[in-house]
This record gives sequence, structure tokens and C-alpha cells, in this order.
Amino acid sequence: MALPAASDPGLGSLTSRDTGTRLPRATRVKNKGPAPVQITAEHLLREARELRGSEHPRAPARKIADAEELAERRLMERKFFEHSVGRAGASASAWAKYAQWEERQGDLARARSVFERALAASASASRDHSLWVKYAELEMRRGCVGDARNVWDRAVALLPRADQVWRKYVHMEETLGEVANARQVFDRWMAWWPGATAWCSYARFELRYGEVGRARAVYERFVAEYPRADAFMRYAGFEEKRGELERARRVFERAADVLADDEEEAGTLLVAFGEFEEEFREVERARAIYQYALDRVPKRRAEQIYGKLLAWEKQFGDPKGIEDAIVARRRLECQDDVRKNPLNYNSLFELIRLEESVGDKERIREAYERAVAKVPPAEEKRFWRRYIYIWINYALYEELDAQDAERAREVYRECLNLIPHKRFTFAKIWLMAAQFEIRQRNLSAARRILGNSIGVAPKPKVFNKYIEMEVSLGNFDRVRTLYQKFIECYAANSYAWRKYADLEKNLGESDRAQAVYELAIAQPTLDNPELIWKEYLEFEIDGNEFDRARKLYERLLGRTKHLKVWLSYAEFEATAGSCGEDSTNRQMERAQRCRGVFQRAFDHFRTSSPESKEERAMLLEEWLNREVSFGHLGDVSVVQTKVPTKVKRKRSIPSEDGSTFVCEEFIDYIFPEEITHAPNMKIIEVAYRWKRQKTDDE
Repeated sequence: MALPAASDPGLGSLTSRDTGTRLPRATRVKNKGPAPVQITAEHLLREARELRGSEHPRAPARKIADAEELAERRLMERKFFEHSVGRAGASASAWAKYAQWEERQGDLARARSVFERALAASASASRDHSLWVKYAELEMRRGCVGDARNVWDRAVALLPRADQVWRKYVHMEETLGEVANARQVFDRWMAWWPGATAWCSYARFELRYGEVGRARAVYERFVAEYPRADAFMRYAGFEEKRGELERARRVFERAADVLADDEEEAGTLLVAFGEFEEEFREVERARAIYQYALDRVPKRRAEQIYGKLLAWEKQFGDPKGIEDAIVARRRLECQDDVRKNPLNYNSLFELIRLEESVGDKERIREAYERAVAKVPPAEEKRFWRRYIYIWINYALYEELDAQDAERAREVYRECLNLIPHKRFTFAKIWLMAAQFEIRQRNLSAARRILGNSIGVAPKPKVFNKYIEMEVSLGNFDRVRTLYQKFIECYAANSYAWRKYADLEKNLGESDRAQAVYELAIAQPTLDNPELIWKEYLEFEIDGNEFDRARKLYERLLGRTKHLKVWLSYAEFEATAGSCGEDSTNRQMERAQRCRGVFQRAFDHFRTSSPESKEERAMLLEEWLNREVSFGHLGDVSVVQTKVPTKVKRKRSIPSEDGSTFVCEEFIDYIFPEEITHAPNMKIIEVAYRWKRQKTDDE
């Protein structure tokens, strides 16, 4: 088979019949004569072992016998590439691989044809700059400079924002030594307003050829089209590297005038300007620039300039003087922010911290008084949360730093009088005021504060802390009174009931504890009733009151028939009163009681809740384990006759939007009584039995 000529129109002109022919799977044997070297089975095994033992085993290389087989191989590969690029939405990489393969075959015309077809056939491929780059590089490798320029011109016209295309174009012209052409490409590129990297590349290009004036003109155009701090800083850096300090300084000064209205950009520029003057030991200039910057930068950038100014003064000036100046400046800024927004608590906190860093008590108290006077206008708790912390810090300052207990007590009193307790309250303030009085050894005042809190706005946290304090003091009558008050306010709080009962249990008051539990479970609503029932049952069982515990279980079953309740009841009956030397009669009695509970539970789920098959199956599983644990007293056959058969089934469930249905598998349980009442179930059972038997035989 002969290779197609370079002037052929290519495979794109083949008909569907030509491209649709299928080649045989096996390669046609060209020579049926004996090979000069005969391969034996031993050779094949040895070669297989060598390939298996190597780190990177690879298939043996295919050897092509003659030109006809080579042409056939190339035709197969070309058809593979045609198939890959013939699909809808073929990627640019697929076209590039095809063209590179044609180039490796030495057919430049076909490679160009592939690139042109790719650019004409796929919009996405034509928008991929990597395809244009590879196309132009192909022309360069073949020495077709004019064709390469044509490709680059088409690429930049279609993709003027692709910086890589422009950069490769310039690199080609510079490699060829065509400096004028490269400069023209740069000028065309700059007309599209590229980023800062492009402008810097243009300037570096001019510097490589010693054109300092042209590079300076490039930077002038750059800052004219992009009047930003970054552009001016790059320009000044260029002049600084050239040793033109005065030119660099004029660039910074011009930039400060241009960016005067933009605080963010001006702040960045002035910081760089100050570092420039500081680097060349222009002390007074650097100080003037930093001070000028402090008046114009936004607040979030002020800290950076403060730090630079302070570091500069530590090196060249008086640290004490500059520290006072910075504090004064920050104080004026905070006061200005507060004047603009009286409820800006962040600025108030900053002003307070500033005064505390200086250490002047009068100024600190004045700052706190000014802050607490800014009362939120709306009586909503979310507006008061930040404000309350000013009072807390004020009280802690008076107690810990100023060592003035009376003023701290007055701060707490004013804060509590200010809060609208009928709308909301803050338990933290009540507790901190009480803890302050305890630290001052004034227990009656602490009790009075906590009592007022309970009377005005009872909070669970206050009750808990008050009770904890009285328990530590051993005043259990007060504790009982507090628990009763707690329960009156929060009858649905199971935590209060449980802690009250724990108190009576710890004091040995079993009757009181039992009465508390009875009152708790009699409540119509509780947040966690299961915890109350569990602790009540444990209390009766620990006291060996098995009859009471049994009655409690019956009462609990009257409220809920949950599986966990049945299992807990059965566990209780199986272990109630057990010890190491129990008689056989007692063991038999426990087993019968436990079996009776399981039977009742099974009857309940079978009759009252037949759809709860999974719960019934879990119950039987626990029942079977319990019968096994009874040993010779257990009756496993009673449970085994009730054990269901697990069946995998499928069901359709709707999707979230309800437009489609999804099929999912689930486990279903078939109980013996269902098979008895449904004749078809017997057929299913026989089928499953046959399937299991077949699986076992295999």
C-alpha cells in the first residue's frame, strides 16, 4: 500500500464508505516460511519471568517487516486520530497530538491541514491559545518564519487578551534578531491595555538593548494608563535601580498628588515612599512622609504606619516623644469615630484600652464613664450584648487594677439598675456581682443579689450557681427551698428534678427522693423524660425494691411501648435479685418472668404494630440471646419458631423534586405466621430454600 501524496486533500475528503471499512483484527501474515530463529516454549517462559521481575514491565516492541506493513500501520494510526478529532467537541489537545504525529511522519502539509481544520471546525479549539502556540512552533521548527508570523498575527487578532501568545510572538522575533519587529509587537500588545507584567516585560526588553529612554517612556505610558500605586512604585523602582534618586523621588511626589483622593492607594504609596527615603537616610523627609500619611490613610492601614514610625523613631529619634504622639493621635482618631457614630462600641473599647495602656486613672475612668453612657436605644438583647461587656470590664478594672472595692460595687449596682429585666436580663452580671461579694467576704450581700435575680428574672444558670454555693456551705434546707423554687419556675426542666433527687439520695432521704421522682414523672411535659424514668428505675433497683421497679416498668409501658423499654424490662426480670448461690427455682422464676416480658412484647408488635417488622426481629434476636444465656433453663425452640426470614426486596422512592423514581434495595422480614396465612409465601420460602441449598452445594 502506497502512502498518500502531500498534495492529496487528506482524509477529510474520504467518503463514509472509505472511512467505514474495518480492518481485520489479526495482522495478515506476509511470510509463511520458517523463521531463522525458532522460539520454543522454554524461551517464552523465560521471557515472561524476566518481564514479571522487572520494575517496569512493558509489552515487547512490535517489529515492522516491510514498507507495506509500515503504510498499513500509519493508516491505522491516522484513522485513530481522525476518529478522536471527528467526535463533537474534540479538545484542542487531541488536534495538537494529531498534528504532531503528522509532523513526526515528515508530512508538514498534513500537519498544517490538521491545525487549519482544528481552527475552522471547533470554536473552543480556536479559542485555546495553546493550539495557536503549537501551530506557530511547528512553523518555526520547519524554518517557515513567514508562515509563523502569519499564525501569530491571526492568533493575537482572535485572542488579544492571551498574554502567552503575545509573549511567544515577541520571543520569536527577538530570537530571530528582529528587534524592530519585536518592538512593534509590544506596541500592538500595549494597545490592548494588558496587566502590569506586560508593561514590565516591555521595559525589560528595551533595557536589554540599552534603550533606557525608551524604557522610561514605557513606564510613563504605564502610569498614565494605570494610575495606581503599584504602577508608580514599579516606575520609581526602575529609576532607583538606575541610580536616578531624584527622578524616583519625583515619581513618588507626582504619584502622591495623583492618588490623593484614593485613601487605600495613597496609603500604600506613602508607605513605600517613606521606606524609600528611610533607605537613603533622609531622616526628616521620612518623618514628614509618615506624619503626612497618618492624616490621610484609612484606619485599617494606620497601624502599619504607626509601627513604621515608631521603629523609625527608635532608630533615629526619641521613643518617648513619638510614643506620646502616637497615643495622642490614636486618641483623637477614636474620639472622632465615636463622634461620627456614638454607638460604635469597638471604638469605645479601643479608646479604653488605649487609656489603660497609658495608666492614667482619671482618663481611664473618664473613658469608661463616657462608654457606659452610650446606652443602646432599643430594648433588644442583641443590641445590649456588646454594651454589657463595657460594664463588666469597668467593674473588673475597679476591683483588680484600681483596688477600689466600693467603686466596683457601685458599678455593679448601676449596671443592674440599668438593665430592663422585664424584657431580658444577663445572668452573667448577677453572678459576677455575687462572686464579687463573696470575694469581699460579704455572704449576705451575695445571697441578696442572687435572691433578687431569682425574684426579678429567674435563670437556670443563676439557680445552679446559687445551689452550688449553698451546697458547699452545707445549708441543705436552703438548697431544698431553692430546688422547689427552681422547679416552680422551670417544671419541664428534667435536670432540676434529677439534681433535686440526687441531693436527697446523697443525704440518705430515700422517701424524699422517691417523692421527687414521683412528682417529676407526673409532670405533663419534660424536656428529657427518659432520663427521669431511667434514674428512678435505677434508684428502686439499687434499693432492692424489685416490686416497685416492676410496677414502674408497667406504668412506663402504659405511656410508651418503645422497644428499648421492653428490652430494659426483660433485662431487669432476668437479673433482678440474682446472686452467685441462687437456687434452681429462683433461676427458673427469673427466666419465666423474662420470657413472659418478651412474649408480651412480641404479641404487642405483632398485633398492635404489625408494620414494625424490624423492631420485632430485633426483639426476637435479643430474646434468643437471652434464652441461650439461661443455659439448660432456656428454651431456644420457643424463639426459633418465631424467627423471620430475611428477604432482599426493591422499592421505588420518588426523588426530591418528585419527577423521577429511584429503585433501592431494603431488607424485609417474613414471619412464619405470614407464610401460613399467605399461600404464595410458601412458594417464596421454597424458592429461597432451594437457592440457599444451591449456594451451599457450590
